[in-house]
Amino acid sequence: MYSNKENVNILTALLVAHGVRHAVVCPGSRNAPIVHNLNECPDITCYPVTDERSAGFFALGIAQATDEPVVVCVTSGTALLNLAPAVAEAHYQHQSLIVVSADRPAEWIGQLDGQTLSQPGALALWVCKTVNLPEVPSGEFSTLSSQFSVLHSKLPKAWYCNRLVNEALIEATSDRHPCVHINVPISEPLFDFSVAQLPEERVIRRYSPAVDYDCLPQPFIDDFLQARRPLIVFGQLSPRRFRYEGVDQLFSHVIVLREALAPFTSVSHFDSVLERGMVSGDGCLLPPDFILYVGDAIVSKRLKHFLRQATDARCWRISLTGDVEDTFQNLRGIVVGDAEFVLQSLNNKMDKYKCAHPAERVNFRRQWLRLLKGAKEQAEAAQLPWGEAAAVQLFEQQLNAMFTPHPSPLALHPSPLAVHYANSTPIRLANRYAHGHPVWCNRGVNGIEGTLSTAAGFSVALASLANHPSPFTFCVIGDLSFFYDQNALWNQNIGGNLRILLLNNGHGAIFDHLPGLSESPVSHTFVAGQHQATAEGICRQNHVEYMKATNMDELHRGIDRLLREDSSRPMLLEVIVTSVPRH
Repeated sequence: MYSNKENVNILTALLVAHGVRHAVVCPGSRNAPIVHNLNECPDITCYPVTDERSAGFFALGIAQATDEPVVVCVTSGTALLNLAPAVAEAHYQHQSLIVVSADRPAEWIGQLDGQTLSQPGALALWVCKTVNLPEVPSGEFSTLSSQFSVLHSKLPKAWYCNRLVNEALIEATSDRHPCVHINVPISEPLFDFSVAQLPEERVIRRYSPAVDYDCLPQPFIDDFLQARRPLIVFGQLSPRRFRYEGVDQLFSHVIVLREALAPFTSVSHFDSVLERGMVSGDGCLLPPDFILYVGDAIVSKRLKHFLRQATDARCWRISLTGDVEDTFQNLRGIVVGDAEFVLQSLNNKMDKYKCAHPAERVNFRRQWLRLLKGAKEQAEAAQLPWGEAAAVQLFEQQLNAMFTPHPSPLALHPSPLAVHYANSTPIRLANRYAHGHPVWCNRGVNGIEGTLSTAAGFSVALASLANHPSPFTFCVIGDLSFFYDQNALWNQNIGGNLRILLLNNGHGAIFDHLPGLSESPVSHTFVAGQHQATAEGICRQNHVEYMKATNMDELHRGIDRLLREDSSRPMLLEVIVTSVPRH
């Protein structure tokens, strides 16, 4: 029988799943549930050692002899600090110790309660990873099946706990042999050992392919070949770092979803498909059973929600760093490497390997393509009323008229154009209307600050490149982002190649789409930042050429000047849209 503490059971199950076989355990009451569990596991051999300082070095000796990671488990308080000498020694010897410390509940830290101190980070100088597990409400697993796939959609703390333990154990079992620290808060009562079996936990693996990427992980290939409904999702990728185009065979077998931040010449209008209820002529759009996630941030909340519901999907991630980025909450494996080379290797294997369900793949892909085609045609044919969307649509149409896009929608960007979009409403409009050129956006953290300054720096660097075919850097930005970063124009380095399209609707329009917020009487004034400011004075004081558009005729003339007119100073077109009352 095992402890009834769910975070302890998740930890124990994953220690076994990751192949940990040895644990040195020290006495104490707070860590008793952990020690009990470790001793109950037939796959783990426990070694009791009373003195923590000696226990740490005893564990180091086991690690040296076995060349495997070893758990050393201590109770709360100063017991943890006694492991510092051994952990430091193991760190410099590249021997992996998994420090598991029991802890008091967070609310009692610093409250003059016994055996309490701030434990996370106590060994930070000598461990490569510290995780502090949440306390998972007891009994949550009892109403669920044994499959982890149904767990995360209902139990965020259990998913979070699973992910944290996987993160730590992936590091501890890596070829670098680092030390890690897993801190486990445990509330009283401590001594209930009434759980018959450990939960079946999702295990995340990290694989580093061969230098030539010819040896992709076999589980990755197996999952791909067995998939009936495979899907590749591209997040943000720098067009300067992803150039490979020879993946036609791979992309002809799967559906590829990409936003404007992906390095391709067109976007997938999947957001419109998902918004309309995921229904096609063949009935409900089935979720994928294999997801390959390439690149960084994804803007669409609908897509993330849709893929998080695909609880049976085998989700894989291509990552240069190997970090556990479990965006869709069903990650199974990480292939460490450069995306273009991993995809190239998978593409090259298409001739060698045959998928198990070709007909179902064809139907799934055909269904998606039909829906995406319809959404694209609808977006292109839409006659938009005056507003931010109409301004971006016209801007992108005029911009693409300046060059001939590559005929293949999945080809990489051939365009030299540099277009920066700000966060919130602008980048979402880019996902509808921007195509044929790279889109840059600060989606690392998604903040509104710094977009204009980033575009300004980009424009200066671009101007310094000899014989660059495009003289301009464009920035499409909302009013709050612009006014927040207006000092980007107070910069002696910038010149006439910086062109700004400012969408000013008098508030943060993104807040208009948050359900329930409109019920608050201060939603516009206090939350959405309602204002009456314009950019004219800012442009005048910074010697920026200013234009204004309040209707479609003025917009046409302004965009034409913005895209084509020579100037020694930056140019700004402010699109005034009155979408909320201006008091």
